[in-house]
Amino acid sequence: MRVTHPSKERVPVAVLGATGIVGQRLVRMLDGHPSLRLASVAASGRRAGERYGDAVRWSLGGDPPAEAADLPLRVATDPPECRVVLSALPSGVARELEPALAEAGHIVSTNASAHRLRADVPLLVPEINPQALTLTATQPWSERGGRLVANPNCVVAGLALALAPLQDAFGIEAATVVTLQAVTGAGLEGVGSVQIEGNAIPWIPGEEEKIEPELNKILGTAIAVAASVNRVPVLDGHTANVFLKFASPASPADAARALAEFRGTPSLPSLPSLPERPLIVRSEPDRPQPRLDIGAAGGMAASVGRIRTAPPHDLALTVVAHNGIRGAAGACLLNAELCLAREARQRARHPDPGSAPIRIGEVHGSSRPGVRA
Repeated sequence: MRVTHPSKERVPVAVLGATGIVGQRLVRMLDGHPSLRLASVAASGRRAGERYGDAVRWSLGGDPPAEAADLPLRVATDPPECRVVLSALPSGVARELEPALAEAGHIVSTNASAHRLRADVPLLVPEINPQALTLTATQPWSERGGRLVANPNCVVAGLALALAPLQDAFGIEAATVVTLQAVTGAGLEGVGSVQIEGNAIPWIPGEEEKIEPELNKILGTAIAVAASVNRVPVLDGHTANVFLKFASPASPADAARALAEFRGTPSLPSLPSLPERPLIVRSEPDRPQPRLDIGAAGGMAASVGRIRTAPPHDLALTVVAHNGIRGAAGACLLNAELCLAREARQRARHPDPGSAPIRIGEVHGSSRPGVRA
């Protein structure tokens, strides 16, 4: 990840759904963040008022960060005290609450699926489509300073990173995707041990239907996608085996080069959670693997390997990404950083005498090949 210098005053943020697995990861990632400060945690009302450290069933190893542990747990539906809100809420709750928060002037970065395909909501992978942030200007609450942005499904996050440079270089006409998805993707209560131990479950409710529309919204394409999803007894890390049909010829070496050279859009600000290399290309015949590769760039990079010809398809490859970080909490945090950085840039261009800009990152330029224009 890029190193940034801490700002004198870190921006306070609220985490909604803070007791769930994604919320816990957000709490951990905010600990020591150079530009953002966890100031509020919220969940359902069942244990509201308790110390977060007492109310949460911490599942990430060790203990909750000390500053977070002492925060009182608020009710998610109460108005948050912070303008910036990171939402790890279930989609049913998020569907009504998140637009209401944006209407009240909050910047809402959500991991929920409820608004991902809404036409005026950016579905962001910052290395690929930061320009989608312009959609927030069309949101009905934009004049009040509200913003609602979403990150994609946990499989699509890594898949989009891997396919973006291949789409740019060769054009993708069709993709077949077979996933092997970790149990943490279902949340703390999602899959029972009796169901998953020594087993593979060839269906995840609502999952296959998300892949094609989310992927195409991020890439700005109309790729035909056939998907088959499986839950497997892996703790963290989603694997996707991908078979591609290209518009232009591409050898495995050509594809590997395009993937290895990918760095992201040149105009992207230098953000604290942004990996220096969003894609790691593995040449070993048995990589990537969740156990060995989900930690790449602190969990924010996807790993790609087994790049090969695969008739009748043009090419096959395997993608592994950390579902809890790149596919959820880290993506949500990165999107909030991008929103604040772009807002700071706009304020610098059109200063308001009554307010000071929020500085999250400086503009990062790149002349490397293989990045999106």
